Amino acid sequence: MKFLFDVNLSYKWPEWLTANGIDAIHWSSVGHSNDTDDLIFQYAIQNEYIIVTSDLDFGTLLSHSKFGRPSVIQIRVDETLPSFLGPRLLSIMTQFATELNDGAIVTVLPQRNKLRRLPI
Repeated sequence: MKFLFDVNLSYKWPEWLTANGIDAIHWSSVGHSNDTDDLIFQYAIQNEYIIVTSDLDFGTLLSHSKFGRPSVIQIRVDETLPSFLGPRLLSIMTQFATELNDGAIVTVLPQRNKLRRLPI
């Protein structure tokens, strides 16, 4: 699995995940901060990335498009830095690996995680 972090999350995520054996990039390394969500969405599809974001727009794009890809992890908690959320996100990536590979939206909420299989 490969993960693409949206511009609304720290650029530190890929380094933290790579140190933990996970392939990840930040959008700022391949695009611009003002690129549209559609462009990021298409890049993720073409390059087989799972999008990690704190934005709800990718879920909306998926629901309107009826696509089964790309999978999305939506982070809906206040503290989103790897130093705080890293172990939990790593656990989520492992726990939901099959679903993320098959097509899913995983929402990270303060007290729980929510899974929706794609297409919606």
